[in-house]
Amino acid sequence: MRIHLALRRHVVPLLLAVGLVLTASATAHPATPRPVPLRVATYNIHAGAGEDEVFDLDRQVRALRSLDADVIGLQEVDVHWGERSQWRDLARELAHRLGMHVAFAPIYSLAPEPAAAGPTPPRREFGVAVLSRHPVLRVRNHEITRLSTQGENPLPEPGPGFLQATVAVRGIPLDVYATHLDYRPDPAVRAAQVADMLRVMDRPCPFRCPAHLLLGDFNARPDAPELTPLWATLRDADPGAPTFPASAPDRRIDYVATSAGIGLRRAWTAPTGIASDHLPVVADLHLTRR
Repeated sequence: MRIHLALRRHVVPLLLAVGLVLTASATAHPATPRPVPLRVATYNIHAGAGEDEVFDLDRQVRALRSLDADVIGLQEVDVHWGERSQWRDLARELAHRLGMHVAFAPIYSLAPEPAAAGPTPPRREFGVAVLSRHPVLRVRNHEITRLSTQGENPLPEPGPGFLQATVAVRGIPLDVYATHLDYRPDPAVRAAQVADMLRVMDRPCPFRCPAHLLLGDFNARPDAPELTPLWATLRDADPGAPTFPASAPDRRIDYVATSAGIGLRRAWTAPTGIASDHLPVVADLHLTRR
């Protein structure tokens, strides 16, 4: 009994001292959370047609699957739009065939054609989409300046089609924006669209704002003056190669852009042939828990 009591008198204070040292050490040197890897891509799917103007969704599924991306922004997505895409819902069909979640934002949403079959034919829609292996928590379709292609003598005015999809990447919320900017030579509408997108992405959040990605076809080269405001707050994941036209690309108009809180490992253009008239941009990123 005397031996046990003597040991206790020496061992207990020693254990307490070790515990205090370990606690102080953990406080002084907290564990750094590991970055979460994420592969993203952007791809203008040309309404399901290749550069040869042949509608071939099987070909595009193979191209998209080859990217092995966790998140993909799509442009020129038909949803029951017309004969060129066989009246199919390309957003849902691509998501189903790739085993991914989907968010779709129409730029145009038109009434069905009078001859459409069925008692309640779906609306004819065309826009942008996000495919994600990770759950989609929220979806918003924001307005930015548009110059419509669906009427005569259009004027620039607010229109939908700037998609915000909040996805949960291993518990980390991430805002993924998908966009398609105006194609006309005059940069005025694109400049207005850039300003509108920045206003949307800079809106205050109830709590800490998630990091965000901007994926899309900007219809402008990286050094275009109308894109300059983007690069003040976003990082261009430059693949170092042109993206358009697919068979003999001579300019880059497709982008993956990242905010603070997202690290870039590498970016490249994927060799998908003429599955579309664009080549996709793919980027390996890592997210940091904030």
